[in-house]
Amino acid sequence: MIDRELLDILLCPLTLGPLRYDSETDELISEKAGLAYPVREGIPVMLPEEARKLEAEA
Repeated sequence: MIDRELLDILLCPLTLGPLRYDSETDELISEKAGLAYPVREGIPVMLPEEARKLEAEA
């Protein structure tokens, strides 16, 4: 789980766009960048090289 106040101030480091938290995967999702940033032990890892590419929807 990630703190709501922290989520409100975090931005995608590539697009500077908003992020949403996915509790099922414990990731911060940047729709604009198509990336999912991991949250490890409650700490967001905001490094693009650590992010997972989102699969395009058909």
